[in-house]
Amino acid sequence: MAFDLILRNACLADGATMDVAITDGRIETIAPRIDGDGPSVDAGGNFVSPGLVECHFHLDKSRILDRVAPLADRRATDYMKRTAAIKHTFTVNDVYARARATLEQCLLNGVTHMRTHVEVDPNVGLRGFEAIERLAKDYAWGMDLQVCAFLQEGWTNVPGAEDIVREALKRGAPAVGGAPRYDSDGPAQIRRIFALAREFDVDVDIHLDGGYTTHDMDIHQVCDLADEHKWGGRVAIGHGNKYSCLAPAELESLGRRLAGSGVAVAVLPATDLFTSGRHLDHSVIRGVADGNALIAQGANCAISTNNVLNPFTPYGDCSLVRIANMYANVVQRGTTQDLAECFAMISSRPARIMRRGDYGIAAGNPADLVVWDAKSAAGVIATVAQPLTGYKNGRKVFTRARPILHSTGVD
Repeated sequence: MAFDLILRNACLADGATMDVAITDGRIETIAPRIDGDGPSVDAGGNFVSPGLVECHFHLDKSRILDRVAPLADRRATDYMKRTAAIKHTFTVNDVYARARATLEQCLLNGVTHMRTHVEVDPNVGLRGFEAIERLAKDYAWGMDLQVCAFLQEGWTNVPGAEDIVREALKRGAPAVGGAPRYDSDGPAQIRRIFALAREFDVDVDIHLDGGYTTHDMDIHQVCDLADEHKWGGRVAIGHGNKYSCLAPAELESLGRRLAGSGVAVAVLPATDLFTSGRHLDHSVIRGVADGNALIAQGANCAISTNNVLNPFTPYGDCSLVRIANMYANVVQRGTTQDLAECFAMISSRPARIMRRGDYGIAAGNPADLVVWDAKSAAGVIATVAQPLTGYKNGRKVFTRARPILHSTGVD
């Protein structure tokens, strides 16, 4: 039998070493030894995973550090103000160029699926949305790119804001979100998001519960609305810094509530670490929710990058594995089981948030595969392993050569 490609000696998540045969961009069969014609690549017993999934990103405002006002005080909390001040200067081509550079770096780090929030506040309109629409088409060969239409700077008392959100949804955005903490009436914004989600039959993805107080969390309203509208499995929130301040019993209770309502949490370690605890000058809180603890209660949680090189997160190399390693350090998760779960939080778990029923290494699924310089999922996280080769629909997307140590100093 002829195949388009056979990936041989691939170590899969269960530890078995298998051959994976690909035909017409999909996995045809998986077996210990596959006999067939066609090109083959030896994975060398390295760990092979599906492509990684970024479920909470901001492509449209990546790489803007060179144009925002400098940080006046290292404990300042004016990241949104500094970003909002320049959004009127964004053009479609500008957003496209910056987002493309970031997207390409994500591809080189093994990401094949992404949900990006695109800000449609009145000071930027649909310019960012139009740029990401174009980018999604141009890079469909390497990335499934999903857009969440999103208001960052308020909604309830912002003239024209909802009109822009509705237009983005009419143009096909598959998710809608907002940031209730920046709204004059946060609960009203949350209710409106769910109403639009029902009207347009789209998913909900809200920036929620940033901060450090726990008596005023919005997650309970979100769970109530998910139950009321039967939107379980279609709701995600990002950040959840406040959950890091809950006592263990309270966190366990929250995990059970999230599981029962089908509301997922995307933990965003780089941004959450940078922005948390700025009211403190010592013993600074981390502000990173323990997704493993929520998962133990049946909830679905993911780890994502969020921002790259902007006021909210003034660094980033688009390595989702590095972000997951940072998360594991911060929440002090170090067992093999914990680290394997961290890998699931950048792969299969965010795929569930994006409702990708065809995700994973199984016959019939798209051949989105990454070969890692490690022997297991836990090993990838523990060592911040590099991806060696990546495939999208069976087509090679990138190759990364291992470094060579020249111990004698001779080429």
